[in-house]
Amino acid sequence: MITCYLRYVIDPTKIEAFETYAKLWIPLVNRFGGAHHGYFLPHEGANNIAVALFSFDSLAAYEEYRLASQQDPDCQKAYQFAEDSRCIISYERSFMRPVLAGVGEPDDPVK
Repeated sequence: MITCYLRYVIDPTKIEAFETYAKLWIPLVNRFGGAHHGYFLPHEGANNIAVALFSFDSLAAYEEYRLASQQDPDCQKAYQFAEDSRCIISYERSFMRPVLAGVGEPDDPVK
């Protein structure tokens, strides 16, 4: 499993638009076989940083989603919403390998 970590720099005057954008993408990622873990909007601290996390079974599955999303009308509407609202200034994407409790753990890690 891989988890995509997206760090957005957003326009702090357009947080509502970014939230709308986020709500468009969550079901789309899930529809394409991913597991969306949510978007995280500014609350305390920096007012222009947001984060999204979602997972796919593999990097290959993620790449399939990326290709399919470029042809999907609902995905194109979400992309266009971000473009039209200009709520996103920039973003960076990283891939992480999650460590989850109870998954692949030895019976007694401390001996």
